[in-house]
Amino acid sequence: MNVPDDLRYSTDHEWARVEGDKIRVGITDYAQDALGDIVFVELPSTGTAISAGDGFGEVESTKSVSDLYAPISGTIMHVNDTLTQSPESLNDDPYGDGWICVIEPSDPAAIDALLDADAYRALTED
Repeated sequence: MNVPDDLRYSTDHEWARVEGDKIRVGITDYAQDALGDIVFVELPSTGTAISAGDGFGEVESTKSVSDLYAPISGTIMHVNDTLTQSPESLNDDPYGDGWICVIEPSDPAAIDALLDADAYRALTED
């Protein structure tokens, strides 16, 4: 399982990458593997205010439908529209082309409340 050291992680299996004053978000390698082949992604709307832990979209696979949960509070600034045509990018490249959205955090320091890579590895190894 791929768990990049430079990211932060939620217990709901989303990752967060700091990019300047924004946070790029996606699902983890662990999540995409558990879901199986992803066939549809419901993306959040640009401009939507979200709170950490709130659902902000869905991922549908051949196995199930799973909610996406915001790892941090803020406003959705960008979404990865290519996922509507190529949802399999979440399986193929969850930390690259398979990103879901970019959030402008309401409190940038809140990223520190998320799990680091070692803590996320420990969570998923249980």
